[in-house]
Amino acid sequence: MTSLHRPRRRRLGAVAGALGLLAALLATGTANATPGTEDPPATEEITENDRKAVETAIAEGDIPGVGEIVHSKNITHLANVPKGSLTGTNSDLAFQGRYAFAGNYDGFVIYDIRRPASPRVVTEVYCPGAQNDISVHGDLLFLSVDSSRSDDSCNSTALPATHPEAWEGMRVFDISDKTAPRYVAAVETPCGSHTHTLVPDRRDIYIYVSSYFPHPTYPDCQPPHDGISIVKVPRKAPEQAEMISFEVLFPDGGYPGSPGTATSGCHDITAYPKLKLAAGACMGDGILMDISDPAKPRVLDRVQDPEHFAFWHSATFSQDGSKVIYTDELGGGGAATCNERTGPEYGANGIYHITGKGDQRKLDFQSYYKIPRHQADTENCVAHNGSLIPAKGRDIMVQSWYQGGVSVWEFTDSASPEEIGFFDRGPVSDERLTFGGTWSAYYYNGYIYSNDQAGLDVLRITDRRTNSARSVWLHELNAQTQPSYR
Repeated sequence: MTSLHRPRRRRLGAVAGALGLLAALLATGTANATPGTEDPPATEEITENDRKAVETAIAEGDIPGVGEIVHSKNITHLANVPKGSLTGTNSDLAFQGRYAFAGNYDGFVIYDIRRPASPRVVTEVYCPGAQNDISVHGDLLFLSVDSSRSDDSCNSTALPATHPEAWEGMRVFDISDKTAPRYVAAVETPCGSHTHTLVPDRRDIYIYVSSYFPHPTYPDCQPPHDGISIVKVPRKAPEQAEMISFEVLFPDGGYPGSPGTATSGCHDITAYPKLKLAAGACMGDGILMDISDPAKPRVLDRVQDPEHFAFWHSATFSQDGSKVIYTDELGGGGAATCNERTGPEYGANGIYHITGKGDQRKLDFQSYYKIPRHQADTENCVAHNGSLIPAKGRDIMVQSWYQGGVSVWEFTDSASPEEIGFFDRGPVSDERLTFGGTWSAYYYNGYIYSNDQAGLDVLRITDRRTNSARSVWLHELNAQTQPSYR
């Protein structure tokens, strides 16, 4: 693969106009995200004329070639560690000390990142269960299981969701020995665990379990399923982990929407423990919560955007907690929504200000941000997981966009967000819509780590706007448990 600093022209009319893969979905300006579509979708054939249009665009320099790497001048690609024995879909990332922990639908990988330009695999743990959303705290590692398994073990097999003995929920590992993680607990939760969020307390670790796909055998998971499961893990006795409550966040049923977009639980929650706040992305609603009592979160405000947002996916606070970025996973992660046809306000981020005080705090919409680089219609692309780059006096975020690559963008001026850097790997295919790209991209102790389907990428940004972030050093980072960088 070659690496170029070549500037990207915005014109992609030949590609966007030629391919009609999303015409039906986007006829009304939005597309439904179907629960479970974060599993790799089947490839989709395109016509010979469409394929030639993509080839022409690549030849003219509009988009990188298949597998080709392009990036802005302020981004350096330091390393790529290809997938090893775990060949499933790469998912989320967490960090602790000199280690990075990478989720994969087949289990998880621990990397030694003491030398970011030469990361090495410490161990690979086979423990299948989509999507293995991952986080770490102290000597514990947590995995979300949102696929029906024969039991809670790592040797389980897949079962139909209707099977009366199907198991889904949270797994807990002891990682005091990074070379030999030890499985210590499992907690079954209603509707499984698509994602989860840690809220550490003095004695216990609370886990907000987000799950939204109605499970036919769980009574608590029948529509409208308007809450989250809360699991408590005693720090000194993690084997005693248990679900302590199911908190209803939408007693009125939430946004009714259409199938796949109606609120029925949450997709993801980001907590900011220092501020005792959490932001939930809940399919049809964005919510702001008070978590002063982590066992009893309270909704302060909720917003909807039926005109532009199809699927509220995740959230990120600004450093001072005065803003929240919500992402819209238009098309469920498997569609090509970064083309000219879709436009700049769909499959994007929404920037909200938090106004008022106490229980009167509200979410106030400001603007949208979407990568300014059109992608081919063979590339699944939409706003996905990211984190802050803790630059002094600025609001800057790094974010994954699947095959749209990694985007570094600034929202200090909430009304005029702009991209300030990018890293992009060319299409997986120029013949058909094929799943690929980066799932999560996070900034940790001076470097950007991206869990791409092509493996773990390590990037460095050198820019006057972000250089001050190098002085910020964390011992641990779970992006959904936002630290106070100050």
